[in-house]
Amino acid sequence: MAVESNRDTRVTSSTPFWYDPKFRAIFFQVVTVAAVTAGIGYLVANTITNLERQNVASGFGFLDREAGFAIAESIISYGPADTYGRAFLVGILNTFRVAFLGIILATIIGVFVGIARLSNNWLVAKLASLYVEVMRNIPLLLQLFIWYGIITVSLPGPRQALNPIQGVYLSNRGFMVPAPVQDPIHLHMGIAFLAALLASYLLYRWARKRQMMTGQQFPVYRTAFALLIAFPLLAWLIGGAPAVFEVPELRGFNFRGGLTLTPEFAALLFGLTFYTAAFIAEIVRGGILAVSPGQSEAAFALGLRKGMVLRFVVLPQALRIIVPPTTSQYLNLTKNSSLAVAIGYPDLVSIGNTTMNQTGQAVEAIAIFMSVYLVLSLSISLFMNWYNRAIALVER
Repeated sequence: MAVESNRDTRVTSSTPFWYDPKFRAIFFQVVTVAAVTAGIGYLVANTITNLERQNVASGFGFLDREAGFAIAESIISYGPADTYGRAFLVGILNTFRVAFLGIILATIIGVFVGIARLSNNWLVAKLASLYVEVMRNIPLLLQLFIWYGIITVSLPGPRQALNPIQGVYLSNRGFMVPAPVQDPIHLHMGIAFLAALLASYLLYRWARKRQMMTGQQFPVYRTAFALLIAFPLLAWLIGGAPAVFEVPELRGFNFRGGLTLTPEFAALLFGLTFYTAAFIAEIVRGGILAVSPGQSEAAFALGLRKGMVLRFVVLPQALRIIVPPTTSQYLNLTKNSSLAVAIGYPDLVSIGNTTMNQTGQAVEAIAIFMSVYLVLSLSISLFMNWYNRAIALVER
């Protein structure tokens, strides 16, 4: 037996290195990376050659040139005299704003509708099912047109604008409300709000640790809500409590001043939110149904109320199933925001199309599109993967 074992060892040691699994794995990965790199290099070189042959300028130098066109809606200050680079920045911020708000609202509505579909109330369950079936089976682009038409056709013009409260107007040009005049205290209020978020997170960790050790619960959410209001309010009071507002005024054919929620932004936000929420609702419903009924029965046997069973027993276990497909819906919502060009909302794609028409540099503009959406998608994926690991149930 010992002789046979030595013989096997000698045979194994004399095997050519190209049969080694580790070597082959590394070799094929290197070959694949080299082939992909060579392919990309060939496409880039070929594109540059063709552009030069047709006397088309290439490169991103055009970003420093004056744009010469106006943008109807912008978070930051922008004018036609600004550069194409700043115009792209406006588009990126507009895209991020609608995606961020859409994800939050779609999550809230989706969770609510998903739970409602499992309700014992026949009417509530059927209404939730009707919402899901209707929203999922109407194309998103058509929904955007419907929302835009409802807002612009059903509401009166600026001169006949609805005025439910002094300084608040609702017309087919948007929803106008008074806006606070810019003041240095607003920055301090923002810092105070971030401090409140940090304090709420630390409070959550402390309360969770305390509950694990003593079994006593702490009203974390109510306390966190109070902190989020109290910190900025305290900063505002310390800063002198400035309360100067810019009120919207009708000038000519439209309102000027204040804060405006435009029909384009509202239609895009509503369309993305309600469409994505229908898919999230089905994910939530499936995640809850995947939890063993014995978990709920055991919780009821302990005397827990139905709401507490759902919050503390069912949903924490269902999140392991809910989070991964919900991440895909967040990515879809972010990428679907590019449909904004159909209703005139100045997102990244809309501004990029205007830039391409003026400069003719389509390759660079499309490269910016791809890079921005790639960064947004990877950022969402990284955050959701971190959250998925944070909520994972650890067996002890």
